[in-house]
Amino acid sequence: MAEPQEFTKFPENAYRELKPGEEYVPMVPPTASVPEITTRMIVFGLVMNVIFSVAATFLALKAGQGIETAIPISILAVGLSGFLLKAGGRGNSILENVYILAISTTSGYIAGGMCFTMPALYILSLNTNLGMSNLSLFLQIAFVPFLGAILGIIFLVPFRRYFVKEMHGKLPFPEATATNEILVTGASGSTSQAWILIYSFVLSAVYTFVATGLKLFSDKFTTGMAKLEAVGRESVETLAFGAPGLFATLTTKVKAVISMGAGAYYLGLGYIIGLRYASIICAGSFLSVLVITPMLGQLELESLRTINPAVESTSAHDIWHQIPRIMGIGAIFTAGVLSIIKMGKVIVMALRQALGGILKGKSGQAAPVRTDEDISYPTMGILGILTVIAMAVFFRTVVFNDMANANWLTFMAVLIVLVIAFLFTTVSAWCIAMISVTPISGMTVTTIIITAVLLAWAGLPRGDHGMLATLLVGGVVCTALGMAGGLITNFKLAYWLGASPRKVAWNAIIGSFVSVIFICLTIMVLNKNPGYTGDGALDAPQANMMAGALRSFLGTGEVPWLLYGVGVVMALTVELVGISALAFGLGMYLPIYINVPILIGAFVALLVKKSTKQEKLGKARTNKGILIASGLIAGGAIMEVLVSFTGAIDELWLGKQTMVGTEEQLVGKIMPFLDCSGRMIDAGWDPEKLARTQNWLGLILFLGLCIFMYIDCRRAKPELGEGGELG
Repeated sequence: MAEPQEFTKFPENAYRELKPGEEYVPMVPPTASVPEITTRMIVFGLVMNVIFSVAATFLALKAGQGIETAIPISILAVGLSGFLLKAGGRGNSILENVYILAISTTSGYIAGGMCFTMPALYILSLNTNLGMSNLSLFLQIAFVPFLGAILGIIFLVPFRRYFVKEMHGKLPFPEATATNEILVTGASGSTSQAWILIYSFVLSAVYTFVATGLKLFSDKFTTGMAKLEAVGRESVETLAFGAPGLFATLTTKVKAVISMGAGAYYLGLGYIIGLRYASIICAGSFLSVLVITPMLGQLELESLRTINPAVESTSAHDIWHQIPRIMGIGAIFTAGVLSIIKMGKVIVMALRQALGGILKGKSGQAAPVRTDEDISYPTMGILGILTVIAMAVFFRTVVFNDMANANWLTFMAVLIVLVIAFLFTTVSAWCIAMISVTPISGMTVTTIIITAVLLAWAGLPRGDHGMLATLLVGGVVCTALGMAGGLITNFKLAYWLGASPRKVAWNAIIGSFVSVIFICLTIMVLNKNPGYTGDGALDAPQANMMAGALRSFLGTGEVPWLLYGVGVVMALTVELVGISALAFGLGMYLPIYINVPILIGAFVALLVKKSTKQEKLGKARTNKGILIASGLIAGGAIMEVLVSFTGAIDELWLGKQTMVGTEEQLVGKIMPFLDCSGRMIDAGWDPEKLARTQNWLGLILFLGLCIFMYIDCRRAKPELGEGGELG
């Protein structure tokens, strides 16, 4: 049976501050009884959790950007409800959809935390240097972040009333508002939004398969060196664009190389991120790649080594990698410190509210209504104690085992985790409530550096064991921040719509358990193919950043204090003129080929928004673009993971293959059979011309995808403009 009509009317005071004496009554009143925790809700939520865990993991490792999964999952949940109604069944209640989000959106929150830190295990070769078994690897990559997710929930629950209720109408909650509009609008049972998401998903999957599976065109355009990869060949052929062309001069003499990813997910990311943030990121990238690198490229190798001894050549890539990129780390670290300073007043106010609730006995068990019940404080206390014990036992028996002062190091590590996670939890929640972006990168690299310094002071030895210990502390904190920032969105949805915060929190715990398993498996599969180091590897930008910091402070390398210091000054400078130091620092650190297509996607969003002067029609076109962008992100990311998984099967079960010519020899060898580049070379194609063709074809097809998205958005139906904007 469909929901009663009175539960489809959204309160008019949901988005504004309440007047003196006014009380907010949610869409589903606390006394109403509607389906909440049901079998369909659990099954659908877990399926979405698995799908988006894989997609979010790949995207974080490929592009260095997390994805907010709430919008696409809410659209699919509404679509499921509409299909059930048309089939004569009962549609989802709006509270069921809230709990679906609670159990599934942990995929995006935890993927950001795990992918920013855990792949550094492979980048630093800790798995081989320390002789880790597969079980041990699983514990490092999955178990420790799961503890961080639990800590994030425990630390956030006492602050819920402050952010959600006390600050009602004062904090905009952009992502929660967009998601809420989808749920409210979809209460009528419409499936049009879900259909847009589905066909864009399929389009992106096919586009990505042709690029990365069949290799008919390059997924990265470059003015520097074109790479032609043939699966199964022992080497990757690198071909220069011939001198004396403009590109050759820029590459070899000016040291200025412009690259642009051609993946469909970049277009989707840029559309959602928007022009302001994408422009700041690209500005940092342009300064790093097109100003500092060419300027330093005029120096001799010995002069460059006085700046950073790690510089190995005068190539544009090596100069950028070892000098301006490290300046970006200094800027990101500064952004993390600034976030704590800026949020100091908020932390104190929220803490006062939370302690007041505890002292007055306002536990979840004593809550008079469904919409204001939390996990009880005694239960949270037990969860917290068990989490701390599990973390301490793991650190003591696995990480610090056989070290001098192991007990002292364990105590210090646990204390650092609790203090930093607690401080940053409030910062993360506030940032999500204000702008839907949380500076996890800056806060995590800040955690890594602070932890390395404090544990070294406490007696932690340099080397692999020291780097592992510091990395695990950072992994716990990073995951806690991701969970706290995301969960506050679900708490706000529960407040608006009438769901139980207690049930939201428990569903998040269940979802976290599922997410860490599938994110862990995806990280391990992607390590097999394409890997995190070497030719063709995933960039894993944040994980490489953490690995670089660890090598400097606890490895055999030297700390590049000069470059970190320059990054600090740059961050302070851009902050003084009102620019996000985190976004600018990320731009300096991330490869330019990631940032340029994101900026192009943001321009497409601007063109769509400016394509009409009619407010409702403009909103409809913008909303359709958000739906298409979400489908492009999910479809492209999942297809690349599937292609990587196929390659991993080849490597694990069939061994490394050599390209062969007869059909009989290709039987059972999946990737060589799919790869068209290698087969065209074997058929007599000139490798250099093929590389050039694939390079330009990638650019042309990406721009064609942009044009398609713009035209398709202009065909949006007016009803998509009802409610609020999705982004």
